[in-house]
Parts: sequence; structure tokens; C-alpha cells
Amino acid sequence: MKLVGERRALAAVTFAFYGLVYFLLASSSVQPQLSPALYALAGVYGLAMFALVAGYFWARWYAVGIGLYGVITSAVGMWQIGAEPVLVFMAGTHVFATFMLWGQAMSESYDGQTAWREKFHMDENAVQRLGRSVIRAGVSLPFVLLYALMPRQGAGQLAISLAALALTGVGLRGLVRLRTWGVLAVGAAGMLLVSMGGAELTMSPLGALRPLLGGGLLLLAAAPFAVPMLRAVRSR
Repeated sequence: MKLVGERRALAAVTFAFYGLVYFLLASSSVQPQLSPALYALAGVYGLAMFALVAGYFWARWYAVGIGLYGVITSAVGMWQIGAEPVLVFMAGTHVFATFMLWGQAMSESYDGQTAWREKFHMDENAVQRLGRSVIRAGVSLPFVLLYALMPRQGAGQLAISLAALALTGVGLRGLVRLRTWGVLAVGAAGMLLVSMGGAELTMSPLGALRPLLGGGLLLLAAAPFAVPMLRAVRSR
């Protein structure tokens, strides 16, 4: 399936729509304590839209991750309360946006560009490894944001969740720049979130879902680089 420009536009419009929806919800929220999390989600979707339009090499991977996040949250919502029209619409539009970005023809406009591959000396295996990591990090980012910014009790828990959020943001930036510290930051954030989710599991299984999902996906994002990093250390 070709129509690359049209598919890119449809995906960008979808992400722009959700960015606007979350922004309006944050602005008019009857619960002001939810506004930071909603503004953050608006920024996540806004970044996906902007990156797709700007043509960054990592934009397709990141946007696919955000699309999969929407599918996961919709599926969890339908599992909890049933197939409500809003959840069905959310699932369908996120599947649609993700599908629009799939395929080799679309890849050529982003991660298939030769300039960045030559700049970072990337072969096809390295590109695929980076792509998997960025997609997983993209899926995890909204979970981490929601866990860190939603209202909760306990200053210690809040501090740790904000530290995990900072590590995720720094790590994602380092990851797309192929920096070792980016992989380490992503892995550290994943371990923090998984440990917090494990501690919450007995008290609130649903409350533990976000840190466990977010942390697990971050660990999976860092995993493809573990073996190459160990080889590089041993070779020195």
C-alpha cells in the first residue's frame, strides 16, 4: 500500500486530535489535580504529530509506540467496564493510526533515510534493534507519565516516580542519539518502576498496572542493547 503522504497526514491528524482532546480535558478539568497528567498526555500526542510532520528518523517508531499505548489502554478499559462507545472509538482510531504508519514504503520516509544511518554507522540489524527499543519506549512513556503525575499519597513514592520519569525522558533522548547513557537511563527507570509496581501489587493490583507495564516495557527497550554493550566492555 503506497499513498505515503496521505497515510502520514491521516496518522498525524489522529495524534493531533488526541493531543487537542487531552489539552481541553486538562484545561477544563473539574479535578485540577488531574491536569498535570492530562497536559503531559497532550504533549505526548503533540510530539508524535509534530515529529511525523517534521520527518524525524525516529518519528514513525515513536508514533507507532503511542498508537499501541492507545490500543492497550482501550483494551484494558473494555476489559474493566465493557465495550463502551468511547473506548471502541479510541481503540479503532489508534489501530488505524498505527496501521497507517506500517510498511516499507512508510519506513523509507523516516528510519529508511540513509543520512542518519551513515551518520551513526548503522547497518540493518542495528536499525531494527533501535526501532524495537524506541517503539517499546514510546508505549511506556504515557504509562510512566500517568504514574508519576497522577495524585497519590506519600512523598517518598512521588519522588521515586518523578525520578523514574526524568530517567525515562533523558533515556529516550539518549536512545535516539545512540548514546550508552540513554540505554542505561532507560534500564534504570524500568527497574525503579517494576520495583514500585511489585510493592503495590498486593495492595492495589490495578494501581500496580501502570508501573509494571511501563517499567517492563522500558526494560524490554533497553534489552536489545545489553549484549552489544557487554561485548564492547569485554573487548576492552
